[in-house]
Amino acid sequence: MSDTTTPVSRRQFCAEACQMASCATLATLFSACDEGSPTSPSGMGSKLGVLTGRFAGSTVQVNAAGSPLADVGGAVLVESTAGVFLISRTGASAFSAIDAVCTHEGCTITGFAGDTYVCPCHGSRYSLSGQVTGGPARASLRRYATTFADGVVTIAV
Repeated sequence: MSDTTTPVSRRQFCAEACQMASCATLATLFSACDEGSPTSPSGMGSKLGVLTGRFAGSTVQVNAAGSPLADVGGAVLVESTAGVFLISRTGASAFSAIDAVCTHEGCTITGFAGDTYVCPCHGSRYSLSGQVTGGPARASLRRYATTFADGVVTIAV
């Protein structure tokens, strides 16, 4: 019987273990900032659908088929081991990808109203490109380059 497993270097193992531990920590912190907060603003729009992204090397890949990303104007929250992202379809093959962590107090942005992302904690609003359109946040969200091929959106992280 032959062994078909590929050896993993110590460096690669440690890097992946740190990524998983970081994501678990972030998930715990983000859950504390969810919609149940007594300071949650009204007018949040609709809650974004959630997709799982596949982290591969320096990219996160998301299947657009059968999701809100299948249509222009659709948007989703993408969770991956590389972080959480907001993706919107802005054209036939054009997408915008930005961080999903509010720059005000680190809550995960889960609301979407028209062409605006809304933070559930204190109501900060961001454009599809990540620019602040309403406070209390003052800093924009980080943007990421995207590509689209064969129904898959790839985010360069």
